[in-house]
Amino acid sequence: MNTDEKKINNISPAAAYLNRDLSWIEFNRRVLGEAQDPENPLIERAKFLAIVSSNLDEFISVRVAGIQDQIRAGYTKKDFTGYTPSGLYKRLSKRVTKIVADQYRTFKDISRSLHKEGIVFVDYEDLTPAQELSVEEYYRDIIFPVLTPMAVDQSRPFPLVHSQFIYLAVVLTRKDSQEDEPYFAILQIPSNLPRCIPLPHRSNSKKRQFVFIEDVIRHHIQTLFSGYDPVAVSEFRLTRNSDLTIDEEGAEDLLEEIEKELRKRRRGVPARLEVQKGIHPYALEQLQAEFELEDFLFEIEGPLDLGFLRSFTSSLKGFSYLLNPPVEPMYPAEFEENEDFFEVLSTRDVLVYHPYESFDAMTDFIIQASEDEQVMAIKMTLYRVSGNSPLITALANAAESGKQVTVVVELKARFDEERNIAWARKLEQSGCHVVYGLVGLKTHAKVTLIVRQEGSELRRYVHVGTGNYNDSTAKAYTDLSLFTANHEIGLDASELFNQMTGYSANYNWNSFIVAPTNMSLSLQKLILREAEHAAAGRPARIIAKMNSLSNQEVIDYLYSAAQAGVSIDLIVRGVCCLRPGIEGLSERITVRSIVDRFLEHSRIYYFENGGDPEVYLSSADWMTRNLTRRIELMCPVKDSSIRGQIVKILELSLMDNVKSSFLQPNGYYERIDDKKAPLRSQFAAMDVTRWKGSRALPSPTKHS
Repeated sequence: MNTDEKKINNISPAAAYLNRDLSWIEFNRRVLGEAQDPENPLIERAKFLAIVSSNLDEFISVRVAGIQDQIRAGYTKKDFTGYTPSGLYKRLSKRVTKIVADQYRTFKDISRSLHKEGIVFVDYEDLTPAQELSVEEYYRDIIFPVLTPMAVDQSRPFPLVHSQFIYLAVVLTRKDSQEDEPYFAILQIPSNLPRCIPLPHRSNSKKRQFVFIEDVIRHHIQTLFSGYDPVAVSEFRLTRNSDLTIDEEGAEDLLEEIEKELRKRRRGVPARLEVQKGIHPYALEQLQAEFELEDFLFEIEGPLDLGFLRSFTSSLKGFSYLLNPPVEPMYPAEFEENEDFFEVLSTRDVLVYHPYESFDAMTDFIIQASEDEQVMAIKMTLYRVSGNSPLITALANAAESGKQVTVVVELKARFDEERNIAWARKLEQSGCHVVYGLVGLKTHAKVTLIVRQEGSELRRYVHVGTGNYNDSTAKAYTDLSLFTANHEIGLDASELFNQMTGYSANYNWNSFIVAPTNMSLSLQKLILREAEHAAAGRPARIIAKMNSLSNQEVIDYLYSAAQAGVSIDLIVRGVCCLRPGIEGLSERITVRSIVDRFLEHSRIYYFENGGDPEVYLSSADWMTRNLTRRIELMCPVKDSSIRGQIVKILELSLMDNVKSSFLQPNGYYERIDDKKAPLRSQFAAMDVTRWKGSRALPSPTKHS
């Protein structure tokens, strides 16, 4: 590897690697592209626009806020892609400004199209007398009682402004006063009321009209400030640094420490300020002085926070023709034919592909285990769980019936901390052993172990997934679930739980590859093995499907393998720091991203291995945090027929020429017209017969 390392080192970082945060911006641009695509149903386009907005919120509250922290601390060291924090910050500011402008141009286009379909956003001034009367009644009875105007003056300091809530900034003058200095107040828009208020319509009319709640409040602002004249009323929205800083080693109770940090999050350092275009200069001056933000200030021409489109479009009735046809997940045939999971798994492994196959199979698996008198123990990891998860009830019932139930709950799952705390308490109350993972590590592996007494023996049944145990996201994310009673996998699952819940010395894994203990080294060995096969003239190929690729060491090994002759196809939905198509470095590597109806979430790793292929399912992306700061799992697929099914899934992704975008050497993505018959991998996968079976992979493809 030394010679190849020299080749990499002779190329400047900017030429060899793409920056993680700039790559993320390009991913969000691909999501925006789905909102702009006229081939997508109109309401689906609006939903993609909402996703762009929520993605930006999280990106700014975590990634951008972190860079701002580095700049304030005087950190000037370059990252491995060649950027200092200040240099990256300037580039991000330009990219975010551009994508926000494109976002609101897209909103105007979608609004016009919705108008043509009878879904209309009405300005308050354009209400009919009957509509205005209805809205005034709604304001008086519903909105007004929950409003709290907050004055800002010498006796009343600036109130706490919560992150990502919409407020009104109000500039006032006192009636019958000669004072020149204006008065200032703010007002939070109630988040527990509909953002878009439906207007009365004729019973036989298909048209639906709505007025924004902030417009209604603005029109009635005088009712909140008697004795004052409103000079200007403008919307604003603040985004704060939302990352948690937790001293796990010094915390006597991790749950209490996280609850304390969640309260601090409300007062996080301001990272972005969005204001309504044309905001009164005095109001802007007051906001900037309070939040100390000179940049990452965005003047918005349109409603702030387009994330409202998700709930708004979900509430619309009678417009199903503007949506994708519903997908009804099939119940896995293997379990439908025989409802006894343990009997099925005693003879064969089963692969389930979500959302095309139902997550109910996982829920039923746990329910059966909770009710089976022969089941002795259930052990499970929980990272993100839905709001009303049936899994929690099943685990609680199992514990109450006397089974040993152990649940490793990740309290530090970003933005799901409060929900996970609630589940942890409920599970503890029911008698489950709840463990909060290891100090300094997030538990991100998705694994369940069921121990069952069968005659004189104990048998282990294992589920390994690429996605969270979340019945809601399982309808919107593509993920794989492997059910198995393989002995070696069962032994490894037992050891993994022992390491997460107790003390355990180094262990020689039979099948599992686990982060942070041996995953990084194992990946290096697997990639090097492909390079050795290529050098010896044997078949050598790597196909890796993941969410993100940003670990420099893994990228360098991929570069070296490509130079040794290995064909490498990467299917990376989001961030990719590897730069493909560079002569002498990465011309044998392709990188494609699929952004479509469902969120591509499965992690699949294929190694040709000289004609004896190995396939792994994993919870881990190839990012530094996954390899070094999380408990992650790569599980080999031992059943040859299931390996064939997974190969077919990869094949569909590699053949997608409708929703695939190819990463270019310059860091941008392009759609490629390969002149072949259109194939949309997610639509093809809906036909389960397309992947339930084994077929050869397509030849490596080159796009530049």
